[in-house]
Amino acid sequence: MKNKKLAVFFPGIGYHNDKPLLYYARKLAVEAGYEDYINIDYTSKPKKIRGDKEKMKESFETLYREAYEALRDIRFDDYDDILFVSKSIGTAIAVSYCEKNAVKNVRHILYTPLEETFNVIKEPEKLNAIAFIGSADPWSDPLKVVDMAEGYGIPIHLYEGANHSLETDDTLNNIRILEDVMEKSKSRINS
Repeated sequence: MKNKKLAVFFPGIGYHNDKPLLYYARKLAVEAGYEDYINIDYTSKPKKIRGDKEKMKESFETLYREAYEALRDIRFDDYDDILFVSKSIGTAIAVSYCEKNAVKNVRHILYTPLEETFNVIKEPEKLNAIAFIGSADPWSDPLKVVDMAEGYGIPIHLYEGANHSLETDDTLNNIRILEDVMEKSKSRINS
């Protein structure tokens, strides 16, 4: 019997599923045999939430509900292999979704996770993840995020001078960063 695979993509607020990190990760997943995939698309568009813990919490709750509704009819037990790929606030939503809904054996790829992502983790020993962040990410304290990830045993890759999109002012450098991120993501997808 064929191994049944599902990939779910959780975008950020302003970083939708057709932006480079999620777009190419989805292509890698399809190449790896993830014929079933779901792109979560949020209808809510929270604004001016950076640095405002209350607005961030409200945004998380709103977007979590939208992701929950999008996944409500998915029978995760029908899949042998589940991959959650997420970006920014989507990383907190993906991790929280797994824990609240007892979705097991999920591998996570966390692009630019927020501190809040690590605050929702209840069972770190069960979180099979890899993470990526830029040292110039204005949405987090990148070194704190690195410490939190490492404290949970999550391999995390820090890109010098890269922002919340894992980009710098140098386009060719951005392509090199994207290639490195995708090579590491491919290893996780194929593991």
